Amino acid sequence: MAKQFKKSHNKVQKVKKKQQAVPAKKSGQVVSLPKGEYIATVGRRKTANARVRLYTKPGDYVVNDQPMVEYFDAVVSPEARFLEPFRVTDTLGKFAVSVKVLGSGASAQLDAAVHGIARALVEIDSGYKKALKDAGLLTRDARMKESRKPGRGGSARTKRQSPKR
Repeated sequence: MAKQFKKSHNKVQKVKKKQQAVPAKKSGQVVSLPKGEYIATVGRRKTANARVRLYTKPGDYVVNDQPMVEYFDAVVSPEARFLEPFRVTDTLGKFAVSVKVLGSGASAQLDAAVHGIARALVEIDSGYKKALKDAGLLTRDARMKESRKPGRGGSARTKRQSPKR
């Protein structure tokens, strides 16, 4: 039985994926990213991972091929939180940002993107490190949902009910 599974599993891996067209954006806005040099970093928060490209020329802020404000529309004041590393380092408007985020929710994805942007700014100029560290933007927030334990009645901390008599 296991050999049969392996054989069929190998066949599945050999199937090539067809490229899918990128769906149309909600607002139809055209975003511009400069071509050329960029700094690539990773930011994380909870189970969200953000792959950040910080371009050395000015341009738009793009998250998953959408404008940043449009992608994070469910989050309270996303623009203020997203631009915080640039405000702290006085580099607002000097860079273009492209972010690919996966996992978790919108707020955690935004925090992961901010973490990645802060790391990229430190790679550009190590003089920014102290200011970003003091603002708490370089620290990876490790708080995550506690995993479920077996024999605990369905969640992480609940105990089994004990009989009274």
